[in-house]
Amino acid sequence: MLYLDYTKELTGLQDIILENVERTDELIILHIKMERKRTKCPCCGELTDTVHDYRKQIVKDIPAFGNNVVLSIKKRRYRCPHCNKRFIEDISFLPKYYRMTNRLAMYILDKLGDERSFSSVAREVHLSVSTVIRVFDIVSYIAPKSLPSVIAIDEFKGNTGYEKYQAILTNPQTGEILDILPTRNSSDLIEYLKKYTPEERNSVKYFISDMWKPYTDLSSIYFKSATQIIDKYHFVRQCVWAFENVRKREQKKYSKQCRKLFKNTKRILTKRSSRLKDEEKQRLNSVLYISQELLVAYRLKEDFYKILDCEDRETARQMMSEWVLDAQNSGLTEYEKCADTMINWRIGILNSFTVPYTNGFTEGCNNRIKVIKRISYGYRNFRRFRNRILHIFRYQHPERYKTKVAV
Repeated sequence: MLYLDYTKELTGLQDIILENVERTDELIILHIKMERKRTKCPCCGELTDTVHDYRKQIVKDIPAFGNNVVLSIKKRRYRCPHCNKRFIEDISFLPKYYRMTNRLAMYILDKLGDERSFSSVAREVHLSVSTVIRVFDIVSYIAPKSLPSVIAIDEFKGNTGYEKYQAILTNPQTGEILDILPTRNSSDLIEYLKKYTPEERNSVKYFISDMWKPYTDLSSIYFKSATQIIDKYHFVRQCVWAFENVRKREQKKYSKQCRKLFKNTKRILTKRSSRLKDEEKQRLNSVLYISQELLVAYRLKEDFYKILDCEDRETARQMMSEWVLDAQNSGLTEYEKCADTMINWRIGILNSFTVPYTNGFTEGCNNRIKVIKRISYGYRNFRRFRNRILHIFRYQHPERYKTKVAV
């Protein structure tokens, strides 16, 4: 009896009788049956323990001790003496019509919470890929019922559902993914936001995006009370791109040896001068001495970096105005275009100096999504792709996690 009790603890299955254990090189077969007890008839509701016959069913379970585990269940069919109805006994760990235990389904869902492909999980649990996908498809994540005070939006290249780009909504204040949208098109974004009442939309105080006009237009219409913020990474990148374009243009004018020098000092040129070591400063001076236009571009880049150190909006506005004037009078086409960009987006750029929120968390989520897509060689089904992303971040929103059946 002591042996049976310990065996039940080891298997983790309640109300079972373990009759035999078979083991091969890669498989453990547990022959079990349920404890006999009075069961309610599903037809008339009377209790009965009259056994009509037995049927065997093979059920897959979670791996154990480095082996795959199979349960050979001796299932009873009871007969009700009142209405003569035959029915199968209930097994708590085995849903109806399933050929795997509850905990195997939960084990699969837990493994899919990491950046793993369906194929790798299928190999681990010794199931087909299609079966693992069917188990995952019971998962569903509903849209958030309300909107937070801070919303960030960005797109990523998903190539899912016949669309090249999908959109991601996040709350950078709490580090939470709100939802994944099938496209970044204005019409689809509008349809999504229409689900929320004007009062809920007016509760949004900050709206963060990159420098894509449909996002800011959307904010102006649906988040009228929100402050529009342009993410710092995106407007700083405009200045870096302008500098890089000058460097590439200038290096083409010189000999092969000079071109190699320009190319090999790329990292030093884009790095802040205050962070350069003495050796790096010497290499920098040797490059800037060659090209006058590159020297002007470098000075503009360094002046722009100083703007980022501003702690208030007014100081940033004054320094940005001076920088734009210098860039327009620099004679460099690349920086003239960059100055125009700063003018066009000046409100959102200056607003970024008043709040601590950026799209950094959103960009980090995008990187993780790219890993999911790469290890799976892409997704065609958008619903499955969305659920997989939200499932990996499931710890952020347990209240939105739903399944079609109880597992």
